[in-house]
Amino acid sequence: MVPSPGEPSRKFLRGIGVRQVRFACGLILFSYLISHFLNHALGNVSLEALADGVHYHVLFWQFPPVAIVFYAAVTLHAGLGIWALYQRRQFTWIAVEPLQLLLGLSIPLLVAFHVIGARLGSALFDQDKLYPQELYVFWVAQPFRIWQMYTVLLIAWVHGCIGLHFWLRMKRFYARLAPYLLAAAVLLPTLAMLGLYQAGRTVIADSGDPQWRAENLSERNLGTPAEQAMLGRIVSGFLICYLGLIGATLLARGARTLLERRGGMVTLSYGNGRSVRVPKGLSVLEASLRANVPHASVCGGRARCSTCRIRVIGDCSALPEPSQREAFVLARVGTSDPSIRLACQLRPTADLSFFQLFLPSSASANTHAANPARIGEERHLVNLFVDMRGSTRLAEKLLPFDTVFVVNRFLAAVSQAVIDCGGRPNQFVGDGVLALFGLAADARTASRQALKAAAAIAANIEELNQFLSHDLKEPIRFGIGIHGGEVIVGDIGYRDHMVFTALGDAVNVAARLQDMTKTVGCEALVSDEVRKAAGLAEADLPAQDVTIRGRDEPMTVRVVAEARTLSALVDGPTAAALIAAMPL
Repeated sequence: MVPSPGEPSRKFLRGIGVRQVRFACGLILFSYLISHFLNHALGNVSLEALADGVHYHVLFWQFPPVAIVFYAAVTLHAGLGIWALYQRRQFTWIAVEPLQLLLGLSIPLLVAFHVIGARLGSALFDQDKLYPQELYVFWVAQPFRIWQMYTVLLIAWVHGCIGLHFWLRMKRFYARLAPYLLAAAVLLPTLAMLGLYQAGRTVIADSGDPQWRAENLSERNLGTPAEQAMLGRIVSGFLICYLGLIGATLLARGARTLLERRGGMVTLSYGNGRSVRVPKGLSVLEASLRANVPHASVCGGRARCSTCRIRVIGDCSALPEPSQREAFVLARVGTSDPSIRLACQLRPTADLSFFQLFLPSSASANTHAANPARIGEERHLVNLFVDMRGSTRLAEKLLPFDTVFVVNRFLAAVSQAVIDCGGRPNQFVGDGVLALFGLAADARTASRQALKAAAAIAANIEELNQFLSHDLKEPIRFGIGIHGGEVIVGDIGYRDHMVFTALGDAVNVAARLQDMTKTVGCEALVSDEVRKAAGLAEADLPAQDVTIRGRDEPMTVRVVAEARTLSALVDGPTAAALIAAMPL
């Protein structure tokens, strides 16, 4: 079925919720903060550099279309922060989340005097107040203001960094970039505060000069006493209104709690004999947290993942309809079953029985899964499956202990080759090994690593055969299958028997290619996708179309008669030239 032209746009819009709007506004404000910090850092050069920098800063951020977007983002982000304070029913997930909310709500209180004095002073009274005037106020007229400014800079920066962390931690590239992002997160505010300090020293030194004071501290710059008094009253009025709004929100939370208790309670049964009784209005995830029931949730209840999914037992017709965001997430994971719901979004109005689809021992909302890949993440991996030939006949001819010794030596030789080439031995199934490549590398590198590992396996097995030549009547033989593709990696198992592994069609195909080496009469079969990704020329390996069980179309594979030859092919001039010609 061909999707309609407008379907991608409709799908995108269905994925937008309150959190997505708040996050987009936060990105705009964080961009402004970075621009402002970079401008402050110019104070380490000179006061003139600050003046030049602020010219371009103002030119961009006060450009009408940009200014409209910016002030809309300020208003929406602040309003949605107040809404989050009202909406959030549970603050015991981890300390960082309430800390982020508290920091965000404190920013308007600390920055009001600066914003109103600079922006409204210019808009209402045409005051020309820039760095010299602001620094004079901070360092000379009211020295305590600089500490207030430093505080708000740090609070705003930490608030933004926490939000970025919650967003980026689900991205596969975050682990690699985290050290550099941390360095930038420390360096930029440090340079900004040092810039204000250096510029402040210059202003302190110049403030004793009558000519400098006449040029920078006139009524045109700072305003008349009446204008300053007016701006002071506006600041006081804003603070009273803002604190009143916070107070009203807290009162509304209390009133909601009373109304919910009067509105009745609901019983949630977890399908394992445990049940909790909570007021109506709580989400299933919030109820779990309130009752200290472990419940998986990688994103912490933000509807950015589906690990909190539950299956409702019984009639689903009385359940509230899924929100737009919940419907989007459920569609992304490919379920249309009305009994499958997100625990962070479902707010039952009647008694509910369900069971969790993800084990809370793997990740709970209380721990947030410091490593999301342990829960389940889609990755492109190259899978190498190697199996020892003739192990059954070997067991018939050798003593049990000797058989185990030989198989372990085989598995050790294979594993060492995989590790040396950058891969990870993952599953040991009898005398077979599944190795994964690409957990910390791109597809091209992973493909080349897997091919070199196959060659290294052949070399290690040859050495092992020489070592065991006096004990084995026949040399150890093996078969290797290599295929790459999208797989799901995560912890699989039960309770204390969890193992990190990969699941998916690419793993199954690698295992079947390994099995096919018996009938094809070769040591390794490599999928054509891996050959292309590794940069090998078509003429380097003979092609053959094979039928893979579970696939409708034949699959093109490359036949490797002797696996040890792969090392020369990967390191050869043809592959190197092709790699160099590939676009990055």
